[in-house]
Amino acid sequence: MITKAELDFLSELKLNNNREWFTDNKKRFEKHNNKAKLFFNEIAGLLGKQDSIDQVQIFRIYRDVRFSKDKAPYKHHFSVHFSRTKPMLRGGYYLHIQPGESFVGGGFWDPNPEDLLRIRKEFEMDDEEIRSITADSTFKKYFGALKGDELKTAPKGFDKTHPAIDLIRKKQYLVTRPFSDKEVLSPNFKQEVLDTFQAMRPFFDYMSEVLGTNLNGESLY
Repeated sequence: MITKAELDFLSELKLNNNREWFTDNKKRFEKHNNKAKLFFNEIAGLLGKQDSIDQVQIFRIYRDVRFSKDKAPYKHHFSVHFSRTKPMLRGGYYLHIQPGESFVGGGFWDPNPEDLLRIRKEFEMDDEEIRSITADSTFKKYFGALKGDELKTAPKGFDKTHPAIDLIRKKQYLVTRPFSDKEVLSPNFKQEVLDTFQAMRPFFDYMSEVLGTNLNGESLY
């Protein structure tokens, strides 16, 4: 389990985000970081029983500040990403632990230009299936609605009056579910994370089918 001690450490780190404090508290960090890694790896093992995962990326606490105005050297959260086995399976699962801002997310954060165009073309031809998935009661219970940054107008080559323009304008296709600190500390949190990941599957499987075929529905693999 993630405990209050991990959340408290992250809160302290946010208030003392400097190398001197971090060095003085390195042993504490290692203890809590190892606890988070253990939790993430347990999630990975259980997730692997319900989906095909080819990569587990536990993110480091150190920030890359080279191109950032914010020069704080450390993140004040623990996080992990689980990639589905490509090329047949698309989509990725993300878990973020941060006091007051924990969440589970997933989807297509930064699709390459070819994939993005293929998705948009699919919605241009037929948006019935994606509408059905996002209108499903389970999807709405866990995620509310499909999220992601979007253009202010239609992408080049698309009709701005198209009925599916709300989907076509998107640059990302994401789902998220927030968790309170109380929920994170609950004995049931691990299962809630897995249940949330499972609720993403119809969306992921549909998008995998889209990205695994051409516009004629013929398999690319």
